[in-house]
Amino acid sequence: MLLTLFYGATIFCSSLLLFLVQPIMTKAILPWFGGSAGVWTTAILFFQAFLLLGYAYAHATTRYLAPRRQMGLHLLLLAASLIVLPIAPSPIWRPAAGTEPVARIVAVLALSVGLPYLLLAATGPLLQRWYARRDGTGFPYRLFAISNAGSLAALMLYPFAIEPVISVRQQLFAWSVAYAAVVALVSLAAWRSAAKLAPEPANRASPHLVDRLLWIALAACPSVLWLGVANELSQNVAPIPLLWILPLSIYLLSFMLCFDRQGWYRPALYRIALPASWLLMGFCLSRQGSTLPLTWVMVVFSAALFACCMFCHGELARRKPHPEQLTSFYLMLALGGALGGLFVGVAAPLLFSRYLELPIGITACVVLAAGLLYGYPPRRLVRLGVMAALGFVAATQIGGYVAGDRLRLRNFYGALQVSDAGLGNMAVRMLGNGPINHGSQFLSPEKGRWATTYYGPDSGAGLAIRFQRTRPQRVGVIGLGAGTLASYGRTGDTYRFYEINPAVIALAQAEFRYLRECPCSVAVVPGDGRLALEREPSQSFDVLIVDAFNGDSIPVHLLTREAFAAYLAHLRQGGILAMHVTNRYLDLAPVVQGLAGERRMQSRLIRSAADPERGISGATWVLAATDPEFLASLSDKATPLPPARGLRLWTDDYSNLFQVLR
Repeated sequence: MLLTLFYGATIFCSSLLLFLVQPIMTKAILPWFGGSAGVWTTAILFFQAFLLLGYAYAHATTRYLAPRRQMGLHLLLLAASLIVLPIAPSPIWRPAAGTEPVARIVAVLALSVGLPYLLLAATGPLLQRWYARRDGTGFPYRLFAISNAGSLAALMLYPFAIEPVISVRQQLFAWSVAYAAVVALVSLAAWRSAAKLAPEPANRASPHLVDRLLWIALAACPSVLWLGVANELSQNVAPIPLLWILPLSIYLLSFMLCFDRQGWYRPALYRIALPASWLLMGFCLSRQGSTLPLTWVMVVFSAALFACCMFCHGELARRKPHPEQLTSFYLMLALGGALGGLFVGVAAPLLFSRYLELPIGITACVVLAAGLLYGYPPRRLVRLGVMAALGFVAATQIGGYVAGDRLRLRNFYGALQVSDAGLGNMAVRMLGNGPINHGSQFLSPEKGRWATTYYGPDSGAGLAIRFQRTRPQRVGVIGLGAGTLASYGRTGDTYRFYEINPAVIALAQAEFRYLRECPCSVAVVPGDGRLALEREPSQSFDVLIVDAFNGDSIPVHLLTREAFAAYLAHLRQGGILAMHVTNRYLDLAPVVQGLAGERRMQSRLIRSAADPERGISGATWVLAATDPEFLASLSDKATPLPPARGLRLWTDDYSNLFQVLR
């Protein structure tokens, strides 16, 4: 009993640290590489690859090394990993202007935390194998449930209890101390087990190829499904920050339940539950862009995802091999999970213009269930798979055609759609990302130069630009959208846009007329806006507009003390900083107010009303300035902004979204 508790506690702690280090390290390097989706995608793929390497290391050492040599090697590597503590990204890897970031992200992660992460990944399989081999007794698979419980605990702890309390620097140090403690626990386990391990069987059987392929498929399917549900909820349903935590929690919970004991997964129940889940998800997918209640949609997707994950992980648990093949089994599970992540994170954005990974994941689940639960023969499974794939792909297209999509594009930054709506003089073209509107333009020539959506004449941006227009202006804008703000440009003005998504630049130039019809000088700088400003000489902007906060993935690095230092370095004396903070789920105005106040700037909250006849949406802006004449001009237009009491200033080392949740 004590041995089981010791091994379980060690595995739980190692899994906890394995999951915690991923957001900590990624957040630490974000200010260097920008807040793009590409940074997160690269980091996630790195950690998945090293997880797979850790499982491969565990499999190879247990299979090919005698117990004492195996443990001697592991203790040597554990000691070597302590050299990199405390973990921290080295400033020498900070990218220079124009350098390709992917290789540097991989390098800084590998050198900072690569070896500790690999050894943590190997801890679960190794300790479970050691547990099973002690005196030839013990059945270790329940320890895998404990491992997933550690991952789930980390998922809950980081956003709710760690990130809001301590800075990234403190997180890195605390993680390093905890890692040293886990190294001590694993070393003790190795020392206590070395003399008591039963020898490996001389002629240990290898898993059949069919078994391995099935393990990979059953691991890859739920990996695709949870990522697909996360994309669907956050991109096409509601841009709620941290919404991805819900499907990932369901994924980990199903793993934990299925490997805890057999009673949690009952095939007879899921023969009924799975078809209902597929139909409900198919219905929701076919109604993209409709007004289905948000709570109902989230409940449906969550329940359906739970049923599908329980089936896949339950079948994996039913097919787990003898402990002699444990490390091979876990290696195939890690490979399947990595392939699922690679498909969603890399392949799908390159292959599809829509979010089709969820329909494909559902199709895979249908095919697997048809063979494993319903006993379909292989030939019928192929026909069923083809028909299901065609049906789900068709279902996802219906919503787009009904909505009048003109075209769709997708890349690592998300999926964009251009659609036309309205008739005659009210016809308008819109640029969107799921439910988020990134700008629109009237199609008629006489209305084509009107400022629409969030940028009307009475909006914060409109008021800032229209103030003191007695001379040519220099205006900087972080976030291009459809290029609507260029509608304010006059002959002699200079407008400089910064846009991280190359697809947005292409669409603004090809599908909308704001940029090409503007009489002013227009420049579009590709790349992260803050990083570009930090590399450029002072632009002496009269107005600098930051317009990047109305989605679900808030680029926090644009709302820090260091970011404001970069903004003010590019504003002329008396210039105006305009921050677009329209967001249904976050109240970012106090964050801007606190940062501006530290720079001795006064802030004004501007709420502009919607005007459907002119295509104007309601918007919320915060204007920060030192010019008393400009501030006085806002007296009858501004909403009082109460002091941001108790709100800790955001920096590159600290931020807390939960402080500003509505």
